[in-house]
Amino acid sequence: MQTIRLKRPPTAGSERARTGPGRDLSPLLAGAATAVGGCGALLALAGSDSPLRGPFTLFFLLAAPTTAIGAALRGLEPLGRAIGAIGGAIVLDMLVAQGMLAVHRWSVTGGIIAVTVISFCLLMGCVTVKPTKT
Repeated sequence: MQTIRLKRPPTAGSERARTGPGRDLSPLLAGAATAVGGCGALLALAGSDSPLRGPFTLFFLLAAPTTAIGAALRGLEPLGRAIGAIGGAIVLDMLVAQGMLAVHRWSVTGGIIAVTVISFCLLMGCVTVKPTKT
């Protein structure tokens, strides 16, 4: 025998769809973060003397690996996922810097390119591989 599951009507205390001016800010904030990070990477790679080069580049160096690692940790709760992704991004940046210093090949452009490539590979691995069911 097959059971039919019915959705219960929402109660007064449950979440409702938000209406109003601030309901869909997530895509806007994601787009702004992407633009700031992209500008930071481009300013650093171009060797610009802009005062925004440092903060925007630092934002890129933290946001790119955080996004990639956060995508890999999609099974965790949001707070644990955020803490793990931010910690992993800091570790990734430090390992890239330490590796480049160890082989005497340190450069700002090389570090940005290395972090970009590693983050891109992590993100593409998460997007193309389906998770296994346990």
